[in-house]
Amino acid sequence: MGVCVIAGKFAGEDALAAVGASYPVTMIFMAVAFGMNIGISVVISQLFGAKDFKEMKTAAYTGFISVAVLGVVLTVVGTVLCEPILRMLGTPENIMEDTTLYLAIYIWGLLFLFIYNISSGVFTSLGDSKTPLWFLIASSVGNIVLDAVFVIIFHWGVGGVAWATFLAQGVASACAFWAVLRRLKSIETKEKPALFSGAMLRRISIVAIPSILQQSFVSVGNLCIQGLVNGFGSSAIAGYSAGVKLNTFATTSLTALNNSVSSFTGQNIGAGKMERVRSGFKAGLVISFAVALVFMGAYVFCGENLLLLFMNSTSAEAIEIGKKFLLIVSLFYLFLALKLAADGVLRGAGAMVYFMITTFLDLILRVVLAFILVHPFGITGIWLSWPFGWIISSTLSLAFYLLGVWDPLKKKA
Repeated sequence: MGVCVIAGKFAGEDALAAVGASYPVTMIFMAVAFGMNIGISVVISQLFGAKDFKEMKTAAYTGFISVAVLGVVLTVVGTVLCEPILRMLGTPENIMEDTTLYLAIYIWGLLFLFIYNISSGVFTSLGDSKTPLWFLIASSVGNIVLDAVFVIIFHWGVGGVAWATFLAQGVASACAFWAVLRRLKSIETKEKPALFSGAMLRRISIVAIPSILQQSFVSVGNLCIQGLVNGFGSSAIAGYSAGVKLNTFATTSLTALNNSVSSFTGQNIGAGKMERVRSGFKAGLVISFAVALVFMGAYVFCGENLLLLFMNSTSAEAIEIGKKFLLIVSLFYLFLALKLAADGVLRGAGAMVYFMITTFLDLILRVVLAFILVHPFGITGIWLSWPFGWIISSTLSLAFYLLGVWDPLKKKA
């Protein structure tokens, strides 16, 4: 989020719009990183809970090798398709050059992104959420400092913002990877674990591929919505960019919190302690509601002030657009918190079919309604599509949790 603050304040509204226009594309790559994170985390959590440390190490090593190969492939593909995708989305010409530059540099750092996410997932699976948090804080602070140096002092504009992210993410990725290898080495096993296993890759893929598809379809949906927003001009893009960054801060916080619910679920299913899974869900739900209420209050009562962190006060149209977006979506954060808590249990148990059903329903409703409501209500109609998706998908996620589709004993029965 600090990236957009520096871009909007010191590089101008077009720079903020350029970073924002690339956001849906970057989220596709994030979808792959997040999906692999979930797949590896669930498998390692279950093996850790079952105290099968040899296979647990094999799962970690297999995961790292797999994402390294995947990262290189996607870097090549992304570099080739970068500009065509932006043109397909109707990115305005006045920000096309900056948007292409930012996205290209971001793509060059994909390997760092993947390695960091897997490292974070391994730590969380082992019950250590503090170490990845410290790496995240250090990376974020470093990113902001480099943003300030490259943009304010060197005047590199959007390129400076992109290179700051590249360098901060690269250092954090290398440090996190080194720390994970040390942690795994400290866990003793009677036999030497394999560095790569095809069987383990298949087991990881059973969870990872549905997660990647789910996240990718969500990102494709965001691309469609970005295409709609692009039609309203660069001021609308800047307002949406600022608003969606604040919204992403809230949703990412809730998602990260409920990733812990996934790891907790996997560990206890591996250990055969189903009642602790239910306790974990309740605790995760209470904390999620508390966090959601904090964000809701901040965005409803201080939304305009928060948006001004990203842009100049003279951008009246952009501020009004961002303010309305935040107001509409934040009022429904409790439904999102409920969905993510229930999804955390479904993912941790490997019940990916049910997890995908709820997420695809959310996506389909959001995209279809955005295209329908934009005609009578203008850009506000796009924002109105968010709550409908969250309400219905959260109801379905809770129903799946209450039905016990995640419980191995009930599935056997």
